Parts: sequence; C-alpha cells; structure tokens
Amino acid sequence: MDFNAGEIIAIDKPYEMTSFGALARVRYLLSRKLGVKRVKIGHAGTLDPLATGVLILCTGKATKRIAELQAHTKEYVATLQLGATTPSYDLEHPVDATFETAHITREAIAEVLKNFIGEIQQVPPSYSACKVNGNRAYDLKRKGKDVELAAKTLQIDEIEILDFDADSMLLSLRIVCGKGTYIRALARDVGKALHSGAYLTALRRTRVGEIGVDHCISLDAFQEWLDAQPIEHSPLKTH
Repeated sequence: MDFNAGEIIAIDKPYEMTSFGALARVRYLLSRKLGVKRVKIGHAGTLDPLATGVLILCTGKATKRIAELQAHTKEYVATLQLGATTPSYDLEHPVDATFETAHITREAIAEVLKNFIGEIQQVPPSYSACKVNGNRAYDLKRKGKDVELAAKTLQIDEIEILDFDADSMLLSLRIVCGKGTYIRALARDVGKALHSGAYLTALRRTRVGEIGVDHCISLDAFQEWLDAQPIEHSPLKTH
C-alpha cells in the first residue's frame, strides 16, 4: 500500500468514540509504522460518538476524494424509542419529555414514514456540528445558549421498518439517504408526525456508497491489519 499516493481505509467506528478520535488513532498507528511525524489523513463524513459503523478515512492524495465520498449514498440501521424525547434526540442526554403512545401502531408508523421519503426539508439538531456564526451549534447549546438552525433540503431514498415492539415502543428502521441527513433529526420528526416523541437508542452506519460494514476494519484489529500490508516506501507527505 502507498499511503502517500493515497489509500482509502474503511473503519468500523466504535461506540462512544468521536470520528476524530478514531482518525487520530489510525493516524498515530500509520505514522509510527511509516516512521514519519504525522501522516496526512482525513475522514469522509462524521459519525456521532454514540453511533457505530462505516467511517471512511483517506490518506495522502486520496484526501482530494473526500468531497466525492461524502456525497455517496449512505445506509443506516436506527433504533428509535417512541414516546419520549431527549435534548439531543439520542442517549447523550436524559429524557426531558414523555408523550402518549397508545395510538401508535405499525400501520400508523408505515403511513407516516411515507412523508419522509424523497426530497425533504430537515432542520439539523441543535446539538450538532453545524456552525452558527463560526461556532459549533453543540458548543453553543452546552453553554446554555439558544440555537436556531435553518432547514436543509436533502434526499431520503428508502425507509424500511425492520422491527416494531408495541409493548416497549422500540422501532427499528433501515434508512438509505443522501449527504447531510441527520438520523437524530429524522427520529425527532417521525415522533412529531406520530403526535408523540422519539429519540435514538442506537445508530449504525452500515454502508457508504459501495463500502459496507463487512469491508471495514475494527479499530482494535487495525494494527494487526496494518502489519499484514505490504508497504510502499515512497516519500510520504505529512501535515
């Protein structure tokens, strides 16, 4: 492998690790292996710390492909808890409100989901990496400031109900969508459309373009994978 000419590496990001944290770990191991101070590397699309799954890393000249890779269709498997919300619409924060769920059926969910397929408008979560006057929205929220984000146009190709438990009100969905889709925001909006609430209890990105989780390397196994690769020792750019 020639990490200077550019390689694309697919990592299965672990739970409770930031995308940057996973990138930093890979960069450290690569840099040590190649005997350089700092390998040039970037990622093609952030995953929330509480999400797992496909994280695409690009090294060397392949970093020029990041925008292209970010535009690829993505697939997620999400578990939603219906009947409640949290400020971040995931497990980062405790439940802040509960709602009636007696009226929610699998049929009602299927009908509501039809409204979220195709080109839709979505307001990103206030706890997100979106910038407001140069500041990250989540930083402003954590400082107790109000955050208003504008709706964005995005594309959702498919939403499939994988499972629904009417007793626990847990809903599992497979979602195929375009760039910029926040699954936490989708959970929020589905909850509202059901005249209730919803937040994510689990999220896994299962595919980016043609790269699925079965093509990914776990972070724990990355050193072993790297040791098994034939390495080109051409001059390597760092940053």
